[in-house]
Amino acid sequence: MIPVTASPVRLEASVDPRLSRWMWLVKWLLAIPHYIVLVFLWIGFVVVTVIAFFAILFTARYPRSLFDYNVGVLRWNWRVGYYAHTALGTDRYPPFTLADVPDYPARFDVVYPERLSRGLVLVKWWLLAIPQYIVVAMFAGGGWGGEGDWRGGGLMPFLSLVAVVILLFTARYPRHLFDFLIGLARWAARVTAYAALLTDQYPPFRLDQGGQEPPPASPPASPPASPPVSPLTKP
Repeated sequence: MIPVTASPVRLEASVDPRLSRWMWLVKWLLAIPHYIVLVFLWIGFVVVTVIAFFAILFTARYPRSLFDYNVGVLRWNWRVGYYAHTALGTDRYPPFTLADVPDYPARFDVVYPERLSRGLVLVKWWLLAIPQYIVVAMFAGGGWGGEGDWRGGGLMPFLSLVAVVILLFTARYPRHLFDFLIGLARWAARVTAYAALLTDQYPPFRLDQGGQEPPPASPPASPPASPPVSPLTKP
């Protein structure tokens, strides 16, 4: 069995215990103020990423304030996506903040890297990430940050729609679909973070399903020490 390596990119979510049957029909409308704000946040994201590119190239470090801003944009985007079109697993309106909100049912974070490769910054966001872009395009459609919406096509928007239609008629959110959707969103988020220069760890070609991040693999147990051999006694 291949051990699971902990990813520096952390995406988690949980389903509301009492989820409205019909509210998903209007969430996209309620989220319009967030969409407007996100347009400007994403413009800042692109500018900050360009600045960070040169900072990493010359110093091998991602300036912490710029790093926190870009992680905050991805965090905000994930909360809005989870509420309005990706999984739609919560009725709680997303907060207007870049900061982490520990009690919100959708969370995102990236571990800050003390140093980054100067050489990788030249190729990882376009050349090395091409296979990942192809995979993500198939299941995320045209959504930013890995959260597809119903207009962009892709597997995730389709499965999200299936999940909420089931919710409409049964008042139950299908757990297996939720786990699969979050796994797809997690994969896409890892690719986004890698392409945005936030980490040097290449995204694994692995679907980690479920609302919580998989625990890192435990180090292999050391073999028991051999008992000491008694010296031979001479007759």
